Amino acid sequence: MATNKKEIKFIGQVTKIKQTKPQTVIEWPRTLTHVHTFGLLSPFFQGLKEGKLKATFCPNKNCPENLLWIPPRAHCPDCHTEMKWKILRNPVIGTIYAYTEVAYAGAGIELSTPYWQVDVESPGLATIPKSYLLHGTPTIGMKVKAEFRTKNPTNTVLDYYWVPYKE
Repeated sequence: MATNKKEIKFIGQVTKIKQTKPQTVIEWPRTLTHVHTFGLLSPFFQGLKEGKLKATFCPNKNCPENLLWIPPRAHCPDCHTEMKWKILRNPVIGTIYAYTEVAYAGAGIELSTPYWQVDVESPGLATIPKSYLLHGTPTIGMKVKAEFRTKNPTNTVLDYYWVPYKE
């Protein structure tokens, strides 16, 4: 399989962290400044900066949901218990479930276009999270590995992405 080495680039402005305790709050530069809190989901974004993919799970032993959630949830959607955190072991390997080529990303997704938005299925997850393929051309069933923007992070979900993976 031939790989396209053109990498997708972040083209926006990096967010400024206003506070990290008790929750992360960022200043997201726009025409108007938008101040946004990640609240109980702050550990997810801190993990991305550290090169770690963190998921949430329901600690309630009586709850039927026992899988991991990415994007994370503050509370279990089934029993409403506050979720707990688990760090996924690197390398995080997944399989492309679906993909689409994005020609116009819209506000807030500051990536060079076109790029491939990918939905990646990973063992143990209750969800099929969206992200993007840093380089290459996706196919259904293609193995990919999560990587992280730890140098000059954006402090957004754009700080993790997928790259083709060969065993």
